[in-house]
Amino acid sequence: METRKVRRVITGHDPAGRAIIQEDGPVPRVQRIGGESGPVFHEVWNTRATPAPIDAASGEPAEEGIRLAPPKNGTRIRVLDIPPDDPGLAETTAEQARAHFAEVGAAGAASHSGEGSRHAHMHRTETIDYGIVLEGELVLIMDEGETVVRAGDIVVQRGTNHGWANRSDRNCRIAFILIDGEYDEALRK
Repeated sequence: METRKVRRVITGHDPAGRAIIQEDGPVPRVQRIGGESGPVFHEVWNTRATPAPIDAASGEPAEEGIRLAPPKNGTRIRVLDIPPDDPGLAETTAEQARAHFAEVGAAGAASHSGEGSRHAHMHRTETIDYGIVLEGELVLIMDEGETVVRAGDIVVQRGTNHGWANRSDRNCRIAFILIDGEYDEALRK
């Protein structure tokens, strides 16, 4: 699957305090995870604090590799290209699911429960995620129920166990804005 580049335009301030275009080009960090049939992560930006510090012209905080969740007390925006599901996905073991999420620093997020699991890549993060479907469609799978989301639809994912299936025959591109969260004691596992 060939994916289009994601353009990132970063604004800032010049020494006189005037608004400027600081950077304009493709996102610098792009990585496919899970092999040839896995999703492509286009990492756009992250912040390390809330409220986020705003200065004249600093860049994105440095980060090694790709991380599923945002930094503690921070945010992350990414674009994901999710290809049609691989027919072998249903045969994924719990160990393979953990390895898949380990590629993005989140082995503990995997909640694959083996036979009877609703999706091989079910997972849960302690975040609020805004998912905006840009093109194509996905099936959002929950512990109970599922729904199809299409271009223009917005999902507000509130720290729930979920999986994404692309049951179509074409790529789905979805933007995610992730915000670090904290579970209520009743929801901690």
